[in-house]
Amino acid sequence: MKFAVVGDPVKHSRSPAIHNAAFSALGIDADFGWLHVRKGRFDQVVEALRSGELDGVSVTMPHKGAAYEAADERSDGAVRTGAVNTIVVEGERLMGHNTDVQGVHHSLAMIESDETAPILILGTGGAAAAALLAVDDRRVYVSGRSEADSRSLAERVGVDATAVAWGEPISMATVVNATPLGMAGEDLPDGVVERSAALLDMTYGAQRSPAVTHALALGIPTADGLTMLTGQAVEAFELFTGQKAPTMTMEQAARDC
Repeated sequence: MKFAVVGDPVKHSRSPAIHNAAFSALGIDADFGWLHVRKGRFDQVVEALRSGELDGVSVTMPHKGAAYEAADERSDGAVRTGAVNTIVVEGERLMGHNTDVQGVHHSLAMIESDETAPILILGTGGAAAAALLAVDDRRVYVSGRSEADSRSLAERVGVDATAVAWGEPISMATVVNATPLGMAGEDLPDGVVERSAALLDMTYGAQRSPAVTHALALGIPTADGLTMLTGQAVEAFELFTGQKAPTMTMEQAARDC
């Protein structure tokens, strides 16, 4: 079996290391690589999937919308978030999924002691949509640059959430940073981390983000983007192979890259 992560750029992705470690651990004859595809050329991926050249793909920016349109069928999570990050070939059909939702579930399970705590989601894009869907049974606040965007996100995903002004802390909330803030060393708004009960920062890079560093220094339970990446990869692996994923092996591979 042959799989790939599709993006532009894509060589930075740790998905091949994560999946290949899992294949090796379970003795599965499969390979996971990188596939650099320019924006607007997702048709190349569809052709490779329909021809049997690829058995499935993970999809990263800027192709999640194109992957959604290309899928013959879509999971409920993909429909509600409006994005597909995993396509699996099933017979002659391309099945679209959004495993970022499971990535959020996985990450929160690692850090939360109180599953009744409020959730504060920062951002209104695709990552925020996945986070919102993952916590649709919780008391949720959404904070974007525009409160109108926050309300629009909640309506689109179909979740009852309260829009709050950008930078407004929610006391003892689990904060989910679904923005790019932190990737280039930016801080989150003052008070958001300090007043939180837990932090999931979806960003990751060569160094810890300032938010993660600050939360750890304060003793706040924290998950970073590599935990999130592992969680979504676990579901993708199980969709690809039909086998239970070796989660610890995959997380270790993500951090060893």
